[in-house]
Amino acid sequence: MKGKALFMKELTEKTIKELVQMRQKLKRELYDLKMKNAIKGLKETHKLWDLKIKIARINTVLTRKIQENNGDHMK
Repeated sequence: MKGKALFMKELTEKTIKELVQMRQKLKRELYDLKMKNAIKGLKETHKLWDLKIKIARINTVLTRKIQENNGDHMK
């Protein structure tokens, strides 16, 4: 996994549409890994944790971008 700062910098440079697509892709990957783990076929269980963190970071950046676009009317 890349350093947190580099990953966050990449995320802030992406558009909202790209972030949503990226989040969907990671959620599908997380689901697949969870299913594999459920049948005891996943050797690298740390990948589950890594994906959850990446999804959370994407959600954070998405929220910030949406608030910026809407003028902070979401509060």
